[in-house]
Amino acid sequence: MTSHDLPPDDGPRAGRPKRRTFSAAYKLRMVEEYDTAPTGDKGALLRREGLYESSISSWRRQRDAGQLTSSGSARPTPRKEKSPEQAELEQLRKEKARLERQNAAMARKIKQTEAALDIMGKGIALLETVSESADTENS
Repeated sequence: MTSHDLPPDDGPRAGRPKRRTFSAAYKLRMVEEYDTAPTGDKGALLRREGLYESSISSWRRQRDAGQLTSSGSARPTPRKEKSPEQAELEQLRKEKARLERQNAAMARKIKQTEAALDIMGKGIALLETVSESADTENS
């Protein structure tokens, strides 16, 4: 069989499995079953359904946040678009936070520099004292 014999819709992604989607009712049922299952049976439930514990945890958080109801969909409510003023305010807040971090870093560097200069001054004073005492001993 050559590449010309393949159907035209076959491509590099043709063999990829599709992502599974689950209804809100299924998610609620699985969370309930998982929570009520004895400890030794929880893994069997996950294997039987082809699920991961992280999915159950995520669905439990969705349920607790009110995003997962038996009558509604499991999708969170879409976010509202930000007004230009809100977008600018968010940008300015981020810039302010960045400048505050930069300012704090500069303050730390200044303190380190001052400490180093203080140590150098003390070292010079010590050397002068040692030099003076050596001069008086040699005289």
